[in-house]
Amino acid sequence: MKTEQAVEEKVKKEEPKQSEHPMSARRIAIVVGGSSGIGRETALRLLSKGYRVYNISRTPFKGERVKTFCADAAQEGELTKAIRAAGEEATAVDLLVYSAGFSMAAPIEHAKSGDYRYLFEVNYFGAVEAIAAATPFLKRRGGRAILIGSLGADMPIPYDSFYSSSKAALSMLAREADLELRPHGVRVLALLPGGTATDFTYSRRIYGEEESQGYAPSVKRASAALANMEQGGMNPSLVADAVIKLAERRSPPPVSAAGGKNNLVRIASRVLPERVTDWFVRKKFNQK
Repeated sequence: MKTEQAVEEKVKKEEPKQSEHPMSARRIAIVVGGSSGIGRETALRLLSKGYRVYNISRTPFKGERVKTFCADAAQEGELTKAIRAAGEEATAVDLLVYSAGFSMAAPIEHAKSGDYRYLFEVNYFGAVEAIAAATPFLKRRGGRAILIGSLGADMPIPYDSFYSSSKAALSMLAREADLELRPHGVRVLALLPGGTATDFTYSRRIYGEEESQGYAPSVKRASAALANMEQGGMNPSLVADAVIKLAERRSPPPVSAAGGKNNLVRIASRVLPERVTDWFVRKKFNQK
């Protein structure tokens, strides 16, 4: 993967001059979770397209050209405050990207409520709050909100049940919000990447032998298979490119996968009987 310095240098070369894009100063994007992973790559790509970018996350964005409003997606009200501050400074918003996320590998029988409730606060309820806070600013431009989901929304991931469930809810949230806001000129879309090579893999909360109890060997196998799939998967820059294409597409679908291969996987998961896809998943994640 490219170093941070190399990525920054590439963006500087690609970033259009003001004279080339006279409208660029008025294109505003807010990226929630833009300090790392897919969110950071998306912020860099938006900069290269001439957007003025704001990041909202617990950790500041590394780079002077993106202003960070620090907020924790799991704490009710913090995203609202940060998005309103960014929106009022910019006066309007063309694009909201929700890329905050948390994952945990745990057996349902022994999962701690504090862990999975935190997961839903970040992955789902934070997105609800972000959309609600950004909508008044998106309405001013006929803007778009793009929620970064997962193929796990359509196909189960062993011992990652809460993550998959939250992403399935996120897809439905996009569809519902799109129905409500389209008459007001705002589109809400969900983009579903497959495995993506980011540090997200290493921040996953994995239950150990004591926490997992009798499930420990299966949790370990499934987590290792998922990590290998992610680190051997898409480059986050390709997901960022998919975000840009979705933002600029004339008539985008409410929910779509990132990349041709992932679109085929998503179609197959909907066409094939569930027992067939579940068999495939068990094989893929080394489950009996």
